[in-house]
Amino acid sequence: MEDKLITLAILTYSKAQILQSVLENEGIESYIHNVNLIQPVISSGVRVRIKESDLPQALKIIESSSWLSSEILQEESPEPAKASHVLIPIDFSAYSLKACDFGFRVAAKMQVEVVLLHVHFTPIYIPSLQYSTDHYGIPPIENSASIRSVIETIHKELDDLVKVIDKKIEDGIYPKVKYTCMLREGVPEEEILSYARHEKPLIIVMGTRGEHQKDLELIGSVTAEVIERSPVFVYAIPEQAPSKSIEDIHKVALFTSFDQRDLIAFDSLITTFKDNHFEVTFIHINSHEQKRTWNEITLAGIKEYFKKQYPQLEFNYLTVDEEHLLNNLDQFVQENKIDVICTSNYKRNIFARLFNPSIARKMLFHANTPLLVIK
Repeated sequence: MEDKLITLAILTYSKAQILQSVLENEGIESYIHNVNLIQPVISSGVRVRIKESDLPQALKIIESSSWLSSEILQEESPEPAKASHVLIPIDFSAYSLKACDFGFRVAAKMQVEVVLLHVHFTPIYIPSLQYSTDHYGIPPIENSASIRSVIETIHKELDDLVKVIDKKIEDGIYPKVKYTCMLREGVPEEEILSYARHEKPLIIVMGTRGEHQKDLELIGSVTAEVIERSPVFVYAIPEQAPSKSIEDIHKVALFTSFDQRDLIAFDSLITTFKDNHFEVTFIHINSHEQKRTWNEITLAGIKEYFKKQYPQLEFNYLTVDEEHLLNNLDQFVQENKIDVICTSNYKRNIFARLFNPSIARKMLFHANTPLLVIK
């Protein structure tokens, strides 16, 4: 199939030259059209065109503002460190063990290591506090020796978990994967996110609730905060989800809002799990009845584009009304035996997260289907 040329951007001539150089440094062939041949520098609105098959990679460059800096032409950008491990946050609950079941299999498939991270909170006692701390679950000062007991309990629980994992590896239940354990002190979601930002794991695998979190307000869930703010993939496993390995994932439902970042996210998904052959259903939420027909036309176009880009995959599409989103989605997942629900999570400010929860957050506490948040 011969690649057709598509317009990536319309820029001034000078910026188009910069972008063309950056694209060529990344191995993407590009062309500048509509140039004033007599006086190129005064050309207005020249087109930077590329092959259609290079679009996902080119969009990643466009999304980054760094290409606009002319210094990038004189400097070789450092090669990003390859993700070398799977991060599994643990709290010694049954949900943590379920996360280990999947995480170890992903690590074996990707030929990387596993890092088990437990975060504990140790209160600091200040004798001069003038207000009550009864409601915060903090023991009185005279019981501060209990901190040592808490730490000892954590180490014992970690030792017990290591024994369980070693036994599963010995029995062939888990693949033989190198793993390490880490303890950190602090607020769980903040420490997990800090680790992810600095160490860049391939994926974070989590259960959706901890052992003592069942009755807490859902907005405070550690997993919910991580999926909203993580810089890397997050795979969240609901408590009632059946145990599956990565080889068992065949049917994927992917939410799209027709944003070009969805294209980048999907390409990232396929690149990361390139050995898996998915059947993908694109889902768009109808917020306006009058746009329904146009949304279906757009989805059909997206389907045809992806069929050309990824001929090894199967594609379908679906529109869901916003009013009955969760119930309609439940029905679709059950009828079509969807293995994983995928959504890309864009960076949003704190007010947007509080007053307009993302699709990922809504699904996290509703469905019994694993959720993969793509970054």
